[in-house]
Amino acid sequence: MSNLATIGNSSEAFDLIQPAAPQSNEPKKVEGGLNVTEKALKRIRVAMAKEGISPETGGLRLGVQGGGCSGLSYSVTFDTQPRERDRVYEFEDIKVFVDPKSFIYLHGMTLDYEETLMRQGFNFVNPNSARSCGCGSSFSS
Repeated sequence: MSNLATIGNSSEAFDLIQPAAPQSNEPKKVEGGLNVTEKALKRIRVAMAKEGISPETGGLRLGVQGGGCSGLSYSVTFDTQPRERDRVYEFEDIKVFVDPKSFIYLHGMTLDYEETLMRQGFNFVNPNSARSCGCGSSFSS
């Protein structure tokens, strides 16, 4: 069973909800095991423009960091260019950078974006996440 993580306005804050809601927004493209929906791509474009990051050179950096109650937490930032050992995924004009250590936990994940009256933010649908903690800021594999 996968977990659904919501990344709000800040790349630091997120809530985990289990089980994941059915995806009505199918992944736009599968690139080596990482999926990004059209809703997420639209939101990434808007956020990159606000941050002044050019899609030609920069992109979204997805990662996993140690920490939190369950041991691991998601990291979402923008970067102006990929690092030497990054895996670079291209979805239309958007690049997604994943470092080798994070790839182990993010392989097979779908990044979606949800906007409702109750919440808005990026959703991680991650088949590698076995459980999450009560505070909603971490997961374990």
